[in-house]
Amino acid sequence: MRIAYFTHSLASCWNHGNAHFLRGVLRELIALGHDVRAYEPQGNWSLANLLADAGDAGLDAYRAAYPELSSTSFSADTRPDQLIDDADIVIVHEWNEPALVAEIGRLRARGGRFTLLFHDTHHRAVSDPEAIRAFDLSGYDGVLAFGEALSEVYRRWGWGGRVWTWHEAADTRLFHPPAIEQDREGLVWIGNWGDGERTAELERFLLAPAAEVGLGLDIYGVRYPDEARAMLASHDARYHGWAPNARAPEIFARHVATIHVPRRYYATILPGIPTIRVFEALACGIPLISAPWADSEGLFRPDRDYLTAQDGPAVTRHIGQLLLDPDLRASLAASGLETIRARHTCAHRAAELLAVVAQLDQTRRTAA
Repeated sequence: MRIAYFTHSLASCWNHGNAHFLRGVLRELIALGHDVRAYEPQGNWSLANLLADAGDAGLDAYRAAYPELSSTSFSADTRPDQLIDDADIVIVHEWNEPALVAEIGRLRARGGRFTLLFHDTHHRAVSDPEAIRAFDLSGYDGVLAFGEALSEVYRRWGWGGRVWTWHEAADTRLFHPPAIEQDREGLVWIGNWGDGERTAELERFLLAPAAEVGLGLDIYGVRYPDEARAMLASHDARYHGWAPNARAPEIFARHVATIHVPRRYYATILPGIPTIRVFEALACGIPLISAPWADSEGLFRPDRDYLTAQDGPAVTRHIGQLLLDPDLRASLAASGLETIRARHTCAHRAAELLAVVAQLDQTRRTAA
């Protein structure tokens, strides 16, 4: 089939977590023999920031890791019908402009022969619902939501059986344990500071426990204001700035463990949605400790795939256990990897997407 995906950016993962998942899924669809095309707006925010931060060399890791992927940039005056052309499946991510989302919907409503899906991978449906309601989705066949709690929001908005929960997952062609183990030292956290919605949590569950144990802590990410960097320095954490997501496996491979600190929305009003870093870390076989997070969908096996901690002292205790118990480290790594390979790879998600499209096709044939 011919598949067109309208993303914010495929080339850039700078503060753009959806690029991690999208790259893996598109690669799996290509491996299945599908004709895949990705489109991203010219001058998009993520790519502009990546180039300002690291220059064109900042794209080297992506290009090396994903030689089969490419994207076509389009301008604001590009006609979407020229891009869609003869596509069988069109997916539009919610980071696109409302005008583009609406125009593609009108093409479908006016007789477009493609299946059209809206892909939501953010908390704006609850944190800024009017921003999502501004999208005209009347011409869309369905919605792909990256968690059941988000799917429920769309069902309340009238989508009923036309919304599917489509979780993120690990690209296990890239994210896997190292072929040869090396010495591991300290903790690592790969994540963006964001808008301060988890400042207290990061200090309580990450910075303070690492400092208390006296274990080195390396931090990678962007959007760290001066006060955030000062907080890191006060806890002797080493801040390295942005790192391409394609380099994350080698970063994980150098460290003893990592921490999951969910954004507040995913720990409260949108429970059950992990960050993609959980999938990626477990796929790499690095032991993970999680701050409070309700796995309401049963995606993982808490305290088998990762260790759970209800407060900062619990994180401190878990770090100490991991340092002293190589069998515990090995057990967590093996269990987490087993769960990823059984349920949460991008190959699984590619199959789920094709099943959604087949269901919609069957519904249309039955109606006809």
